[in-house]
Amino acid sequence: MSAVERVRAAYARIAEVDRPEVWITLRAEEDVVAEAKLVDDRVAAGERPRLAGLLVAVKDNVDVAGLPTTAGCPSFAYQPERSATAVERLVGAGAIVLGKTNLDQFATGLVGTRSPYGAVRNALDPVRVSGGSSSGSAVAVALGIADIGVGTDTAGSGRVPAAFNGIVGVKATLGLVPTTGVVPACRSYDAVTVFAGTLTLAQQALAVMTGPDPADPRSRTWPLGVRLAAAPVVAIPCDENLAPLSFEARRAFGDAVARLQERGVRAEAVDVSGLLDAATLLYDGTFVAERHAAVGDFVDTRPADLDPSVAAIIGAAALLTARDHVVDLERLDHHRAAAARTLDGRSALLLPTVPFHPTIAEVAADPIGVNRALGTFTNFVNLLDMAAVAVPAGTADGGPFGVSVITRAFDDQLAFDLAALFTGEQAAQPYPDTGIDLVVFGAHLRGQPLNPQLTALGARFAGDVHTAPEYRMVAIPGHPEKPGIVHTGPENGASLPGERWTLAPAALGLFLAALPAPMSLGQVALTDGCSAVGFHCDFAVARDCVDITSYGGWLAYLSSP
Repeated sequence: MSAVERVRAAYARIAEVDRPEVWITLRAEEDVVAEAKLVDDRVAAGERPRLAGLLVAVKDNVDVAGLPTTAGCPSFAYQPERSATAVERLVGAGAIVLGKTNLDQFATGLVGTRSPYGAVRNALDPVRVSGGSSSGSAVAVALGIADIGVGTDTAGSGRVPAAFNGIVGVKATLGLVPTTGVVPACRSYDAVTVFAGTLTLAQQALAVMTGPDPADPRSRTWPLGVRLAAAPVVAIPCDENLAPLSFEARRAFGDAVARLQERGVRAEAVDVSGLLDAATLLYDGTFVAERHAAVGDFVDTRPADLDPSVAAIIGAAALLTARDHVVDLERLDHHRAAAARTLDGRSALLLPTVPFHPTIAEVAADPIGVNRALGTFTNFVNLLDMAAVAVPAGTADGGPFGVSVITRAFDDQLAFDLAALFTGEQAAQPYPDTGIDLVVFGAHLRGQPLNPQLTALGARFAGDVHTAPEYRMVAIPGHPEKPGIVHTGPENGASLPGERWTLAPAALGLFLAALPAPMSLGQVALTDGCSAVGFHCDFAVARDCVDITSYGGWLAYLSSP
């Protein structure tokens, strides 16, 4: 549908579901329609914005120009002159902001009930919590109002609401999405996140939001050697680590592991108690002092609309000492080293996103205890500089059950690949999409003896290819025997089958540095009219080798009598 039609449908849905607690500021329908008309005009003029006409719900600790930012506290409200960098990028790609959504006040909580604007009820079961702190953004997506929800995540706020509402939640490596224009919670560990109904859309939105921002001193760029794929080996928690889960949740997690194994993933049980211990540092250690540094002066004035739980958490942080913080920093260093050992030889860690799904009444009876328990499997991720993708993975205890695929920093694409095995979606364009294509024709093909040289560098299989009909293939003796590709021109050439692989720039450099004579890399013309980096063989060497072009490719030659 057109952008205007999508907006009209969204406001009809807002009226239908009657969930006013989702929104703190909802824009007037006609104002949003006017923006939608401009997007439709861009499309009619031939533009193809990546997110044309998609609707966005923005958590109200993230600035949107022209709308107040409250952080869930009316007396804190201010009027930003410009939108957060992440929001600007979404709008620039054709997305349209519907409004600002409710949250746990000052992004402090995982329940979605700590707000003077009301508790945000779960999209599927209004008796249960929606999850916080990005509650409103997640529910707006789960109810089919918004296509994309913008949230933030320090302790799990971009993942817990996804699990509770049966949608996708993505928390990229810290710093890839700038936090410019975001009210800090714990500045060193804050991330802007995205919710969506599908993994593909979440990845598209995240890609638009990603990129360094000079205004954010903690923003980061992709390393030149980023891995785009890895062997499908995941760590899973041992039985003792799963003790906080209900019986049904443990069953659902076991089913999730079995599903991965059916799809060719090797699961290895490990003790993740060290990671779970690290999680306690976020609220029970000195890192919570960053919350006081962010909004403590305001909280200390004790405004009437301050949530009691939020006030207690932030207020207590003022008493922490610098010495204690240094001790916790050392503890965190040890936990990071332990996390590296846990993932050694493995591409990711699979965990339940949450241990259970409480009701709003249960949170009211024990607001601190229940909230703390919900962060059992999420709180450590940002502290240890890891990335995570949360996806639905069945049902438990009468509602959706979710798992999180957690990876090392900058291994975000590995998390997407494994998460896609749960959602059943085709792999989207790699995140990041800055890799260089390499075409191979022989010993580096899948299943061939030199293919591990590619996979060890994090190369990603990108499909089958054929050269333009301008090449010949020879068999070069050696251990192993390998083909040589020689460009002869269309008058004496043939179209040869091969594979396309995508590598990070530094990985391609390492590959080239190890390439033995008589091989070299250069541009290879393909049948689709494009060209890619590929193998060439020295003419002098090729002249003394057996021409095997007539076999129709290396694999056909190997299988010939």
